[in-house]
Amino acid sequence: MRVLLFTGKGGVGKTTASAATATFAAGVGRKTLVVSTDPAHSLADAFAVPLGSEPTEVDTGLYGMQVDAQLRFEQTWREVQSYLLTVLARAGVDTMQAEELTVLPGAEEVLALLEVRNQVASGRWDVVIVDCAPTAETLRLLALPEALGWYVERLFPMQRRVVRSVRPVLSRVAGLPAPPERLFEAVERLHRMLTEVRTVLTDPATASVRLVLTPEAVVVAEARRTLTSLSLYGYRVDGVLANRVFPAGGSDPWRAGWVAAQSAQLAQVRADFAPLPVHIAPYRAAEPVGVAALGAFAAEAYGETDPLGLAAATDLVEVTRTESGFELAIALPLADRAAVDLSCTGDELVLTVGAHRRVLTLPSALRRCDVTGARLRAGRLHVAFAPNPELWMR
Repeated sequence: MRVLLFTGKGGVGKTTASAATATFAAGVGRKTLVVSTDPAHSLADAFAVPLGSEPTEVDTGLYGMQVDAQLRFEQTWREVQSYLLTVLARAGVDTMQAEELTVLPGAEEVLALLEVRNQVASGRWDVVIVDCAPTAETLRLLALPEALGWYVERLFPMQRRVVRSVRPVLSRVAGLPAPPERLFEAVERLHRMLTEVRTVLTDPATASVRLVLTPEAVVVAEARRTLTSLSLYGYRVDGVLANRVFPAGGSDPWRAGWVAAQSAQLAQVRADFAPLPVHIAPYRAAEPVGVAALGAFAAEAYGETDPLGLAAATDLVEVTRTESGFELAIALPLADRAAVDLSCTGDELVLTVGAHRRVLTLPSALRRCDVTGARLRAGRLHVAFAPNPELWMR
């Protein structure tokens, strides 16, 4: 089984890259499913065939689907939404406004990933390729399973106990319905499913993310930040696909200008993203639509390399013993030192990089230590810990 996610800034051609890679995989005999979780589905347009919410055969061994996120939302969030609607109705909120207020922002994109988990678990496929939403949405949804896990494991049990103790009097005193037990069960079920999604998408033996970009300064800058953020959240990036690259040659000054500008950007991409491979997809004379054109796109972009290959994984987070205690190393490639912030609270390490934050639960040995320093070196954040004498012998 191989799971490969494609993401990138909107408009760079990630759907084309996803569909082309899936076409290649099917062409070499791997039963392949390509799934679109982007609310603005365009996978059917890339293949020039109708696609729905169930796997549809596009070509021999090649299947596509566009997840019906609304259906998944109904199945997963309706229990929680029903309770919230009741509370808002008691408070006098208009029904239509209440419906809008109880829609979880970004829920459709997040819940679409549950379908990816289901398809991977089905055992039907050799390869599952995911055409994700643009990078900002992708990062938000990939961070959610761990963030929700922190809430469910730390705050949820306390809230549940409190509600059980006050349920008999809450309705009489406040005039509001207490959350029913099935609501807590629904949130726990969602947490469990999203945890399984994260397990599937971070499995170092099968899963990785591929960044799609065009060689333009703004796009490359976002791709750099995306690599850092994906590593922060524990997702492995296995390569970069540079799309719409002008081939060299010709005497047209306008084209020559573009070639020079893109060449400079590509040189920077190769330097910054090394040792990740950079695949080049040339600007084509016609839009690659349909299986034949997508197959040609993949052949040209990947050349002799295996687009499904997975390099030996290195640990994104590792703990080593040192002379003075321990060192926790976290992969943060291309991170800006000024954008990194670190704090330690109890048994948790809170790591912030720009607008993204991850809460790491420390292993038992580090919980009995104090942070003595941190440094960013060679794309990894090294955090030094020294045993706290008052805690170490407990």
